[in-house]
Amino acid sequence: MKVLFIGGTGLISTAASELAVRQGIELYLLNRGNRGSRVPAGARILLGDIHDEPAMRELLSDMRFDAVVDWIAFKPEDIERDVRLFAGKTNQYIFISTVATYQRPPSHYVFDESAPQHNPGWDYAVDKIACEERLLRAYRDTGFPATIVRPSHTYGETAIPFAVASGAHPWTLVDRILRGKPVIVPGDGTSLWTITHNTDFAKGLVGLLGNDQTLGQSFHITSDEVKTWNQYLAAIGRAVDAEPRAVHMTSECISRFLPEFRAGLFGDASNSYVVDNRKIKTFVPGYLATTNFERGIRQSIAYFRSRPELQTIDEALNARMDRAIAAYERFLAEIV
Repeated sequence: MKVLFIGGTGLISTAASELAVRQGIELYLLNRGNRGSRVPAGARILLGDIHDEPAMRELLSDMRFDAVVDWIAFKPEDIERDVRLFAGKTNQYIFISTVATYQRPPSHYVFDESAPQHNPGWDYAVDKIACEERLLRAYRDTGFPATIVRPSHTYGETAIPFAVASGAHPWTLVDRILRGKPVIVPGDGTSLWTITHNTDFAKGLVGLLGNDQTLGQSFHITSDEVKTWNQYLAAIGRAVDAEPRAVHMTSECISRFLPEFRAGLFGDASNSYVVDNRKIKTFVPGYLATTNFERGIRQSIAYFRSRPELQTIDEALNARMDRAIAAYERFLAEIV
């Protein structure tokens, strides 16, 4: 099977690239070559910028694929471009969307693929919904071979996931725990949440490649493990042999101090929901997420500890968190 990944070297897609190569897929990665260290041995690189459509037409002129996966399409115009580029050049086009497209706040705590899609408070989710709608219209109108895949909160060894944390400097959270500094947790920390390891997501995604029964359909691919934010924080603490100090704040309060987290909290992380994975298990028999958070987070901690150069701290965010916590604790003290 000949497959093209547009991207393929990111946090989620790297594991899928590695698995595809191990399974004997003839894998091409189309990217600008900025992440050469993440290219698995055996994958072939197509150097180029997907946003340069004339150059892409020339690069891909003599190529055809059994499946194309776009990991970096975020807006409807990206879908418009891909429909133009790949119509007649692939038997399956997979768009990587997100479970954040589902209704927030949810009307029911269990989501399957038929759940309403409505999340107007988060531009990221709004754009992904528009992408899905454009893609399905292309499938209905012209038969463009569209399949939609929705990951959830997904991480790998290069990430330390949490609700309120630095994405660019993941070690910041661990540093706070190790130094005995309090960690901000949304609400009372009991929201139900699913975090999926990228190697588990890869099993579902690669299992869908080349399956023409997926056309016109959507699938989410997540772990079946559900924990609260308190439980996730405790697991991170156990992985570093330290007891985290949690400070629980409402999402509104957090957003006043740290406005960059507002959309992600109200549009996703502060809502309880459970994802029903029966559909992906039907189309990919044997699919099962096997890396639970306890094991996955220990792998991440080990990865960072073996690479001191990655243990960078977001000092600006740290300082703002300290100010937020101090102000919040003064407020609570005044109430008492």
